[in-house]
Amino acid sequence: MRLVYLILGLIGLVGTWFFNLRSMAAGENYLAGWFANAAASSAAVDVIVVAVVACVFMVVEGHRRGMSRAVWLLVPLSFAVAIAFTFPLFLAWREHHLLKIATDTAATGRQPVAP
Repeated sequence: MRLVYLILGLIGLVGTWFFNLRSMAAGENYLAGWFANAAASSAAVDVIVVAVVACVFMVVEGHRRGMSRAVWLLVPLSFAVAIAFTFPLFLAWREHHLLKIATDTAATGRQPVAP
């Protein structure tokens, strides 16, 4: 799953920034475009709510799993770069962390201590 998440994150990064750069080159008002009409506003609210939920999940789950404290850096990065990039990146990081725990547990025969 790590590879799947990383590929999807890369697609999210390239896909969003392709259009972001086109918007900047055209001199468009980026935020006004999000709310240009009712359909765009609906999609914008949808993405914003999902982004906020994903950010809360990344911080809480990262803490719960004992991942690096640096996981909170994904929150501002989500809004500066794209949640379509940072959320799959977090999921890949989480998979890596869970695999490491499973490997360590198998090697030592002991369950890790919860943070």
